[in-house]
Amino acid sequence: MDHMSKHYDVIIIGGSYAGLSAALSLGRAIREVLVIDGGTPCNWQTPHAHNFLTQDGNTPAGISALGKKEVMNYPTVQFKEGVVSDVTVHDNYFKVVVGSDQVFNARKILFATGQKDLMPAIKGFADCWGLSVIHCPYCHGYEFRNQATGILMNGEPALELAKLISNWTDQLTVFTNGPATLNAEHLLQLQQMNIRVEERELQELVHENGVLKALVFKEGSIFQLNAFYARPPFEQQSALPEKLGCKFTAGGHIEVNDLQQTSIPGIYAAGDNAAAMRSVSSAVYTGNKAGAFINHELIAEKFQGN
Repeated sequence: MDHMSKHYDVIIIGGSYAGLSAALSLGRAIREVLVIDGGTPCNWQTPHAHNFLTQDGNTPAGISALGKKEVMNYPTVQFKEGVVSDVTVHDNYFKVVVGSDQVFNARKILFATGQKDLMPAIKGFADCWGLSVIHCPYCHGYEFRNQATGILMNGEPALELAKLISNWTDQLTVFTNGPATLNAEHLLQLQQMNIRVEERELQELVHENGVLKALVFKEGSIFQLNAFYARPPFEQQSALPEKLGCKFTAGGHIEVNDLQQTSIPGIYAAGDNAAAMRSVSSAVYTGNKAGAFINHELIAEKFQGN
């Protein structure tokens, strides 16, 4: 099919869990949809997805492949591989450019573009990310229950995360990677929980194919560890929402209302780019919701014009 010959109801930018979920809703609403995906999901290195009903333990790629297969049953939904380089707002439509010269038009836009984690400059960290360096106990904690576990964090957030992770293991150490910024009350609470605070700076994560074995401090000593919780900073995988003027939260997510609408009329966002709750199930939910409310808005506009 020639994508460029059509004017779409909706263009979904990003074809992972949120994008596919929205496409399913819109396909079932008989909407002409184009899903454009660059093939860079943030959890590409994670071997198994958990805490998602009916798919617990499946691979992220397996879940995406199954989702795409289901969406492709709906003939009004089309797919295109590529990276969206520009989106511009016109009177009653959006112009979407893929690469340098492919142009598509749509009445509504959904950004399901996810986020990009910014890895700290610690050797081995990126290799272990999503495997044994993990961000969410609900996604990965069960697999590392009762094992030697570390938390890479400082200040009061380290205390709060330690309380959470202590549900899964009592072999817990907080690594501040430099001088601790926890106050005396925080330190006392950690001490009462039998959680050690380690301030030495980290040099390397020793691992085998992403499976953590130990930490190496800059002064040369080694600390045996099986799992490491970290919440590295992130940036939006696409700079286009900011370029278009979408508002952002203080935490760096695209600001959306309960209908997944951004601050720009006609532009929606769903998934990790617009939610602090980072999970496959959350992405599927917000994508489903975005698809439904995009369809509601298209219907409302149709009858407003009569």
